[in-house]
Amino acid sequence: MIEHLGEPGGVLIVDDTGFLKKGTRSAGVQRQYSGTAGRIENCQIGIFLAYASPRGHALIDRAFYLPEPWIADPDRCRRAGIPEGIEFEIKPRQAMAMLARASAAKVPFAWVTADEAYGQVKYLRVWLEAHDAAHVLATKVNDTLVTTGGREARTDELLAGLPARAWRRLSVGAGAHGPREYAWARVPIRIGWQPGRGHWLLARRSLSDPTEIACYVCYGPHRSSLLDLAWIAGTRWRIEECFQQAKNEAGLDQYQVRSWRAWYAHIPSRCSPTPGSPSHDPLWQKGNRCHRGGHDRIHATGNPAPAHQTGLACHRHRRPHLGLVAVAPPTTTSSPPQPLQTTRLPTHLTAVAVLDV
Repeated sequence: MIEHLGEPGGVLIVDDTGFLKKGTRSAGVQRQYSGTAGRIENCQIGIFLAYASPRGHALIDRAFYLPEPWIADPDRCRRAGIPEGIEFEIKPRQAMAMLARASAAKVPFAWVTADEAYGQVKYLRVWLEAHDAAHVLATKVNDTLVTTGGREARTDELLAGLPARAWRRLSVGAGAHGPREYAWARVPIRIGWQPGRGHWLLARRSLSDPTEIACYVCYGPHRSSLLDLAWIAGTRWRIEECFQQAKNEAGLDQYQVRSWRAWYAHIPSRCSPTPGSPSHDPLWQKGNRCHRGGHDRIHATGNPAPAHQTGLACHRHRRPHLGLVAVAPPTTTSSPPQPLQTTRLPTHLTAVAVLDV
């Protein structure tokens, strides 16, 4: 993926999708909300990480969501092949682990985006900011934010006072029926900005129905324009395209396996670090941040404050050799899996692995 799609300004996108199932024996299945169906259904849930750049987009990592009632029933877990020691993790925590793995694997990216199921989780926003990861995360219209005056206010209250001239009509990509055009506006929030960084509330308003408003909490370079933030917000739809293509063309949701391991074998395996790189734990590592020098479109001018010296590694684009990557084994703990072994192939060959589950 890095060889063909990697760009310094790439975007990591987090989202989950449901796999409708019948019965009660498939690992992790239960009646729960599925965005695929748009309602509560009997299903399994997978959390995915996608990568998008001007070169294209692809799914690069996945995590199986195991509901808490399953953890409380060891016999049921054993029958579904779920390894002992698996602990309950909510979806934002699983998303954090995948983002950490992407950083450890030196995936070149500059922004993170996700829908409000993840964006409204404040500790996820704090975690990203603490590691200087620029992000545009959707949130609820009644979320509370700290204003530039130091008080708390709801997002809809902050937007209600905006003059008409604050809204700009922008297109952030092509939709099924032409350009996706909305009215966009932003409001500075938070006090005590770090040098070269900024915080904003971003809003997207429907042109046909002004009462239909989506909100985003943003953190990034101080010089980021309204168009920059709107474009990153629009990039989130790339993962929806990934899901559609993977399900319609590659059979992502067409499986009859029931076990934990078989699910991980069927779902596309993750991008792994190159052989010989050290193992990483699930926390962010100290890394070389992208500075000025041709691709500092995301990070602002100036040196970061000492509190940001330990941050998300923003890696320059490299061109590794193509390799045949082994399917990642299912994790037995909440820690990310170790790097996979590869067998190098000539760069002009494409390898396809077929696994009999």
